[in-house]
Amino acid sequence: MSKNPSQKHEDQQEEAPDYSHLEPKIYLLPNLMTAGNLLCGFLAVLSIFEGMHVEIIGENQAVIHDYYERAILLIFGSCLFDLLDGRLARLGGQESPFGREFDSIADVISFGMAPALLISRAVLFNLPEKISWIAWFVSFAYLLCGAMRLARFNCLAAIPKQPGDEDTDFLGIPIPMAAGFIASITFLLSNFYDAGTDLGAWNYVLVGLMLGLSLLMISNIRYPSFKKVDWRTKGSLWGILLATLVLVLLFNKTTRSYTPAVIFTLYLIYGLVRPLLSRKMRHSLSETIGG
Repeated sequence: MSKNPSQKHEDQQEEAPDYSHLEPKIYLLPNLMTAGNLLCGFLAVLSIFEGMHVEIIGENQAVIHDYYERAILLIFGSCLFDLLDGRLARLGGQESPFGREFDSIADVISFGMAPALLISRAVLFNLPEKISWIAWFVSFAYLLCGAMRLARFNCLAAIPKQPGDEDTDFLGIPIPMAAGFIASITFLLSNFYDAGTDLGAWNYVLVGLMLGLSLLMISNIRYPSFKKVDWRTKGSLWGILLATLVLVLLFNKTTRSYTPAVIFTLYLIYGLVRPLLSRKMRHSLSETIGG
């Protein structure tokens, strides 16, 4: 005897598969830090646009400088939130595919779009008119390579780890460190030049640095991730002394404009010279800084 249409509909509803177990795990604290990263990136982009607006209407150069400097500090804030979200996730065993994807989306804004706009508007806009297109070209190249680097990272992270595989190095310089380098160099230059000042030869140096950073992000050069550093990490005396010195330099009025640039530059260079160092020296440096 055939079933009536209402019975067939009820049977189909009963047999419908339950996908609730496939819902991604969303942990509060790590993703809250990622949201803070995204917020800082969003506010940095807004601040750059505001700086562009007051520049167009002919405001005082000091006002323009303040907007761009605020954007730089917000990018640094994004770096801090990005550092915290990973640490909290690993500390609580709360790493998840959702967190990884959310973090990458936030990073594209905070460490891709914001620095690209910053360097093109706050620094490279004074290039001669005939080659002014270079400013947006190198900025987009940086953004493109940053997005590709994040996509590659997510693909590699999704590959099942083999037993005994404890390699935590990054392939290519991580985009937060690239953004920190751009922000710190711009911050340093802003303390020597007024907004709107032609930087002369520095313009071409920065073009080369931007292209170099873009290539480094998609390269196979290994950079330390410092993922092993957490609240339970045992520090060496030299490591504690170094961390204390960095904090003193960051809070000192005379040196705080130089210190971020020195830190990010040393990290960038370390990845390049690391293969040339002996295994003993690499191990010693790793123990000192926790890499």
